[in-house]
Parts: sequence; structure tokens; C-alpha cells
Amino acid sequence: MPMLTHYSDTSPTREEVDALKGAVLLEFGTNWCGHCQAAQPYLAEAFDEHPGLHHIKVEDGPGRKLGRSFRVKLWPTLIFLRDGQEVERLVRPTDTESIRRAMLGLYS
Repeated sequence: MPMLTHYSDTSPTREEVDALKGAVLLEFGTNWCGHCQAAQPYLAEAFDEHPGLHHIKVEDGPGRKLGRSFRVKLWPTLIFLRDGQEVERLVRPTDTESIRRAMLGLYS
């Protein structure tokens, strides 16, 4: 599954996320957020090495239950999941290497 380019205004439930199998990157943010926009080139570069990684890109904000269940405070927040369990979290990443390392951690 390729990297998604826009945050979806619909999101899975926490129960659906917890039931996911395999490696998943759950990304919280908004399309208008400057920090989110700045992180996209780093994400794209990291995804070049992991094109099969399942990517869920969710718009976050007040009243959004999924983001609150993960205690998201800043955007973008990247949550790396293996079989529905959080393995690592990056908040406002500013480089490709930290994202690459987190992606590799999903497979070890």
C-alpha cells in the first residue's frame, strides 16, 4: 500500500486499529498544518524503502476520538503499530532517518 497524501476526515475506530494485523503507520495531523506539510518529504523518502507498509492518515482535532485514545497532542504524530500494538511514536519528525528507523523496528 503506498503512502497516502491527504488526511482522511473519516477514521477507523480504536477497536478496528487494535485488531489490525501486521505493520501499520498511523499518522495524525491535518492538511493545513505547517508541521504536517514539512514532514511529508521525509515520510515520502522513508516510504520509498517500505512501499508495502500499510498507512492510515487520519485528520485530527477536537472531538476526534481516535486521536484522543492515543493521547495525540501535537501534529504530525506518527504511531508505528505491529499487530495493533504501538511499537514506537514520533512527534513532529524533522528528518528521514528517524522515520526509517521506526519503520525498520516494525519488522524486528
